[in-house]
Amino acid sequence: MTELDFWQLIDSSHADVAARAGELLAARPRAEIVAAHRVLGGLLTGSYRSPLWAAAYLVNGGCSDDGFDYFRGWLLTQGREVFTRALADPDSLADVPGVRAAAADGEELECEEILYFTAAAYLSATGEPLPEDPPVSLPPLDPDFDIEDPDSARERLPRLSALFAA
Repeated sequence: MTELDFWQLIDSSHADVAARAGELLAARPRAEIVAAHRVLGGLLTGSYRSPLWAAAYLVNGGCSDDGFDYFRGWLLTQGREVFTRALADPDSLADVPGVRAAAADGEELECEEILYFTAAAYLSATGEPLPEDPPVSLPPLDPDFDIEDPDSARERLPRLSALFAA
């Protein structure tokens, strides 16, 4: 499974992305499920960035380590275009309808279930737990980017800051 195949799986899942993507993935060969798990891990590792964490902090009114994982899970469910744009420019999240709705109603944006859908698909397909990969080292965060500093957020994420200022 390639990264493009992974995004097509997510896009074809629509409503309950984690459950539906898991069902679709479970119908595929073991090797593809394992490959999807590795793509998921790569995307999560690649999205471990200070500017995105600062965006998650603004959107969710704070953001722990686990909260950042769940936010990135939610971001994956938004599809390749939104995910890729947010990595390049986290302030672009201000254009996402779900983010705008969260600003209006205070909803937290997170999806923990998507982080485990590949393991659930493998278990469903094989009756066995997903083989463990070696531990992944997360990239270092930018030490000059204080995700909790409102002044830094206003400067680096002006549109999101304005959206969540109310």
